[in-house]
Amino acid sequence: MTELCRYVIVGRGRWASRMDAILAGEGHPTIPLNESRRGPTEPEDSYRERLRDFFAKSAGQVAWLCVPPGHHVPVMVEAALDAGLHVIVEKPWFCSREETGVLEALARGRRLIVGIHYEYCLMEQAQRWRREWHGGSGLNFGGRMKIQRPNHLGLHALENLGSHLFAIQEYCVPRSTATEMDCGYEQKDERRAWLDKKDQRVAEIDLLANKEPIIQRFIAQLESATHGGEFPFNLQFGFKVAERVALWRQRAHS
Repeated sequence: MTELCRYVIVGRGRWASRMDAILAGEGHPTIPLNESRRGPTEPEDSYRERLRDFFAKSAGQVAWLCVPPGHHVPVMVEAALDAGLHVIVEKPWFCSREETGVLEALARGRRLIVGIHYEYCLMEQAQRWRREWHGGSGLNFGGRMKIQRPNHLGLHALENLGSHLFAIQEYCVPRSTATEMDCGYEQKDERRAWLDKKDQRVAEIDLLANKEPIIQRFIAQLESATHGGEFPFNLQFGFKVAERVALWRQRAHS
């Protein structure tokens, strides 16, 4: 029987607690890194070294970054890779093409995985879309992602919530054309994606109704990839999703 990976949970917010509970529920040992913020006068090199030392001494195998996006994220990823850990980053991915390429090269050189956590792609209906329409064109893609919670992270709704929708598009129907994206905070919960062809609705996913263990599937796919399996949700995937978000925002303001 394959030994389960040990995870370093980076962060101390609501999502860090949830991921810790999910991983522990699957039998994974977890190690908390609560004090992950850079000190106000701490040089970046010292910050990176402090994180690398913690990761190296933790006996962890995967660092799960349950922190908001920002300049600290590529530093955290680099520190974890230097310490020999695989890394999972919470969406959205904000790093530039150059930063992404540097981290990709670092991970490749160490034979490590850096992934972006887009769990909705692993819903059964999304997997069906990928099987049936991945290579097809002529489809229009649309979605709504609205939540009742306020914008605690200060992120634009399209970048934070909409990135889930664009991830589904990139993973399942990359040749489709995005025609509608409606995202917002402090609104009635609604999370859905759909496909139209010649003005006819051909498929729809109610993401809010999801009761599937999609995070557990994501973890299982990651662990399989650490033993040579496929892992599509890599840095290149995250960057392509970010590009889709940016292009949509440009269209909306043009």
